[in-house]
Amino acid sequence: MIVIAVLAGMSAMVAATYTSTVGNALDAEALAALADNPAIRTLFGEPVALDDAGGFTVWRTGTALGVLVGVWALLVATRITRAEEDAGRWDLLAAGRLSLASIVARHLTVVLATALLAGLAATGTLTAVGTAPQGALLHGAGLALTGMVFATTGALTAQVFASRGAATGAAVTTLGAGLIVRMIGDGVDALGWLRWLSPFGLVALSRPYEANRALPLVVLAVAAATLIAAVTAMAARRDVGGGWLAASASRPPRLRLLGSVPGFATRRLLRPLLGWATGVGAYFLLIGLLAVSMTGFLADNPRFADLAAQAGFDALGSIEGYVAALFALLAIPVGVFAAIRIAALAADETNRRLTLLYAQPVTRTRLLTAEMTVTACGTAILTIVTGLATWAGATTVDAPLPLSAALTGTANVLPIALLCLGAAVLALGWLPRAVALVGALPAASGFLLQVTADSTGAPPWVGRLSPFAHLAPVPDQPPNWPATITMLILAAALTALGAIGYHRRDLRG
Repeated sequence: MIVIAVLAGMSAMVAATYTSTVGNALDAEALAALADNPAIRTLFGEPVALDDAGGFTVWRTGTALGVLVGVWALLVATRITRAEEDAGRWDLLAAGRLSLASIVARHLTVVLATALLAGLAATGTLTAVGTAPQGALLHGAGLALTGMVFATTGALTAQVFASRGAATGAAVTTLGAGLIVRMIGDGVDALGWLRWLSPFGLVALSRPYEANRALPLVVLAVAAATLIAAVTAMAARRDVGGGWLAASASRPPRLRLLGSVPGFATRRLLRPLLGWATGVGAYFLLIGLLAVSMTGFLADNPRFADLAAQAGFDALGSIEGYVAALFALLAIPVGVFAAIRIAALAADETNRRLTLLYAQPVTRTRLLTAEMTVTACGTAILTIVTGLATWAGATTVDAPLPLSAALTGTANVLPIALLCLGAAVLALGWLPRAVALVGALPAASGFLLQVTADSTGAPPWVGRLSPFAHLAPVPDQPPNWPATITMLILAAALTALGAIGYHRRDLRG
């Protein structure tokens, strides 16, 4: 329901406010300059039909909403299939009349239907605010098919791998690869054909509100149908609890970092941290590589610089202002990373993997402290990797971005990440079924709140509820130390309340 609300709400909000935010500011010369700039095309996709409220909405939100529905679909698909199977909750079900293939197919059908509902919601809201029905239908179909493709991808990896973690990691890697392929195809004209190999590229090739091409979406639908058939066939040819790539049972024991509680927490963090650092670092390396192109484009096109200033990005014309604006977005993945790591602790408790550990002389406070400390260090490492990647990209194109400025800018988002960590610990103590959701609220919901408040002309106090409203654009400006200290105090308070709740409640059996 949250994903459907975001898809419908963001689409309607951008389309409804098109006249007041953009209006007639985009003439033919400005549109041509926008379409020819490789940095713009790489980050946001090919600008199409920007003189139309619907076309501008698709360009402004299409990729972001596609990633949102894709990530949601694959995470849910692996959770309600492989995770349930791993926990042994399918054993009695599979012992009945239903085959394993039928059980998987029925669960996957629910996710596919929900993705379709999300696409219909986006279509309905875009039509309701007055955009062309054909373009709205095509855009909604693209979002729905994107969700379906990644739901089936998650279900497919759940048949290949015998654990939820491996299945989810493989599916997320596939999504990231598809997004990078789309960015390369949009940014390099000679490689435009690559877009036919990416779900995001196929959706962009449909060009809603302009050419309204159905063929790319037909290709995407065929890909989804093929994946559905593959999921069913693979599920029919494996055992319950197994996978096509089962781990070897004869490998030697791996005892590194198992001699202490902090070492155990560190070992649990290393592999996820490597994956997150690779993905986030690659994206911000690209941000650094595009620094000169983006700032030069805004310097040559003051009209777009004015529009950026109206949206709250006053200093995008300078290198440090450009990276400062994009560093603010770093708070979202870093904060979600912190929330997911605490959610992994809750999942281990739910699946009884902590029962024997707590039967030893290991207190809950000791384990939780180790997990929180290691997770906080992991978030700091993520910001350092991001700063180094951005600096490396900027240095490659001779952009004047000092390494100290890049590292300071990424470290500036740590208070929001620690707010997410505190919120996740609070949920672990008092609402353990919703750790990931509650933990992600300061970053994800805070960003959406700020965007919504700025776009709808809400009273100033509404926007100030978001932690992003108090985040200074570092390194373009000095940090907002009072706000930083306040967020750190609030994070410490949330953590303490969560630790009290976790110590007082029973283990989940």
